[in-house]
Amino acid sequence: MVVAKHPRLTLACILITILLDMIGVGIIVPVLPELLEELTGGSVAEAAIIGGYLVFAYALMQFVFSPVLGNLSDRFGRRPVLLASLLGLTFDYLLMGFAPVVAILFIGRVISGIAGAAVATATAYMADITPPEKRSQRFGLIGAAFGLGFIIGPVIGGELGEFGPRVPFYAAAGLAFANFLFGVFVLPESLPKRRRRRFDIRRANPFGAVLALRQYPVVVWLLGVLFLFALAGQAYPSVYNYFTIEVFSFSSSQIGRSLGAFGIGFAICQALLVGPAVKRVGEVPVVLFGMGAAALAFIGTAFISTELMLYFFLMIGALSGLAVPAVNGLLSRQVPDNAQGELQGAVNAANSLATIIGPLAATQIFGLFTLDPVSPGYFPGAPFLAAGVVIIMAALVFSYTAWRFEIRHRPPMADKPVVPEMAPPGQIAVPPIDEDADNPDVDKTDDRR
Repeated sequence: MVVAKHPRLTLACILITILLDMIGVGIIVPVLPELLEELTGGSVAEAAIIGGYLVFAYALMQFVFSPVLGNLSDRFGRRPVLLASLLGLTFDYLLMGFAPVVAILFIGRVISGIAGAAVATATAYMADITPPEKRSQRFGLIGAAFGLGFIIGPVIGGELGEFGPRVPFYAAAGLAFANFLFGVFVLPESLPKRRRRRFDIRRANPFGAVLALRQYPVVVWLLGVLFLFALAGQAYPSVYNYFTIEVFSFSSSQIGRSLGAFGIGFAICQALLVGPAVKRVGEVPVVLFGMGAAALAFIGTAFISTELMLYFFLMIGALSGLAVPAVNGLLSRQVPDNAQGELQGAVNAANSLATIIGPLAATQIFGLFTLDPVSPGYFPGAPFLAAGVVIIMAALVFSYTAWRFEIRHRPPMADKPVVPEMAPPGQIAVPPIDEDADNPDVDKTDDRR
């Protein structure tokens, strides 16, 4: 772990970086259906199907390139990878804003998928500067930055969308570039040169990253849990805007405001509840509670008939924000400091694989139950019902993992680090790193400085 000279400023820097990045993503959500309808001349359901393929293109690139960028950040540091990704996002938003045809939107999504390592690298950055016993709480702050981004981004995007569906894309490009400048002048490097390791192309792919981590069996199981949770979670970003237009005839402004309400609850949950909850009862109950809230929110949303019910289940769904930071806290304590980038690359690859499958499944289900003449019935909430079932599966897999690896339902030892040889059942220890050892993975070429 790195002890920053100005820890509060460094923490604020990385959180602001994530916040600005998420605002840029959230800005375009309310207006994407309108832009697709403008370019294709089709219906909302047809726009939803094309939107699913756009997300597929983005996720496929992230799945392929996230482990590459994660491993590069372990070799060259977090800062250059983060800055390069922000420049890529700037170009992506400009390209999509000027897109005359749908094909250009797909090119933009490919570019943004390749450049989309900002969150994974930022998560590895947070692990670099945080003691192991505090990582669940700090990952909760990352989630809060996500939530705030989805408060501010969709609201701004919805309001800017009143001036045209392309205006929010230009605003997102400006934010991404401002974020780049912020990183250039303010954000320090978090991974010292003595902690870096050589880049190995055999580990810099989705499957190689998982194979490299198989020496930590619980990591593989927890990655599976995150995959299922992320797979279900794709229902909201994939079809929420189309669903609310279909069921309630929402405008872009109304979509943005409702997502903003969800973001407020999500941010409060992750900023204020994750740390105290993990400290009091431990990660396992916190994860299960968050998954239970997610399942209830998805299944309830599937059958809503009023806007009041929509907002009620959005607030229930905000409690799902407890789950992922707690799982990430467990994961980060499984690997040494110089593999945090590789771990987060694998996490991002699992999320990206879910994003490859989830949006296509959600949008196709939505189209089937709202547009297809051979549909078994009109049921626009079908994608949310399916997501609720997948969340229940994720909870069962996590429960089995907790039982198999004896992750007990109690808080971790926060006062002092756990010694690997003496770690009690349920405690996850960080393997010690001997900086002077002859470790072929550690790059020592710059140690003479």
